[in-house]
Amino acid sequence: MRHIRCFLAVARVGSVTHAARQLNSSQPAVSRTLAEIEEIIGVPLFERTGRGVALTEAGEKLAAELGGVFAKVDVSDPESVAAGFEKIRAKNGQERIMVNCAGIGTIGKTVSRGEVHDAGKFAKTLMVNTAGTFNCASQSALGMTEAEPVTADGERGVIINTASVAAFDGQIGQVAYAASKGAVVGMTLPMARDLSKNGIRVMTIAPGLFFTPMMEGLPEEAQQSLGAQVPFPSRLGQPSEYAAMAKHIVENSMLNGEVIRLDGAIRMAPK
Repeated sequence: MRHIRCFLAVARVGSVTHAARQLNSSQPAVSRTLAEIEEIIGVPLFERTGRGVALTEAGEKLAAELGGVFAKVDVSDPESVAAGFEKIRAKNGQERIMVNCAGIGTIGKTVSRGEVHDAGKFAKTLMVNTAGTFNCASQSALGMTEAEPVTADGERGVIINTASVAAFDGQIGQVAYAASKGAVVGMTLPMARDLSKNGIRVMTIAPGLFFTPMMEGLPEEAQQSLGAQVPFPSRLGQPSEYAAMAKHIVENSMLNGEVIRLDGAIRMAPK
């Protein structure tokens, strides 16, 4: 469970890309899934246990409520990712929306106290945040390429990756994290171009300061202090606001190959 984090694959929702205009009462399951994207992403699948973050029964419970499948995978391991998708597709078929939420953080300067940055921590951060994102995106894209188009434009699906404002405004001590998220940003356009002939869109959301399980571990005073740094609204972003952006990306087919900062206009200071 060393590198286990969360990715979200929503199955059987290809038509969701135009749901607001095209879905009708004959497709209630698809319409319902679109409405629940916010709920799916917003539900906490992690809890603090000691010093680590562990997956809980919340994943299985949520999957049961939505008629979905919960797969626990190591996103840094391509075989584990492939097995996860195989498990999901065995019940729900090919997913048409893929939301990548894998991510870990590490703090360390390039050089500090006469020593260079820990190479192992640097590599692990890239393996989870960068390679993990690619593993999930590429595995999902492979399945989508073999599926039938679901719109008049020939769209087969959409992949939404998650970066961070650290990709643009990396702070002191964030060299590994910023590098990993900068790579996710850098993958966005070429991946979208790679998959354009297959009718698959690729977008990236770069959140600012959001209320996440990692943030939840901070004292309340520290959370409020961080939120106050955001120009407007001066607070931490909520998971539902990330979900709302993901939902809009799904619905708007002209959004492709782009990175959207979701940050309340914050530009991070050096430290």
